[in-house]
Amino acid sequence: MSARHLARLFREQTGVTPAGYVERVRVEAARMLLEGGASVTGAAARSGLGSDETLRRAFARHFGVTPSAYLARFRTTAVDASYS
Repeated sequence: MSARHLARLFREQTGVTPAGYVERVRVEAARMLLEGGASVTGAAARSGLGSDETLRRAFARHFGVTPSAYLARFRTTAVDASYS
């Protein structure tokens, strides 16, 4: 099976391209790393996204906010939830 045919089948079955799937998995890994206390630079490197800028762009595409804005919201939510 050719790479092109495999990519078509993958998209048919999952609704996303192989590259889109890999990016989604990496962004999710970066999100978990950030929530665990990693820096933006560390999360970018450990998730396979490479640079801060790549992480910022991918994060904005998937979540609609930058990693820093997400963390600000996450930390506020986490603090508020502990007082409930």
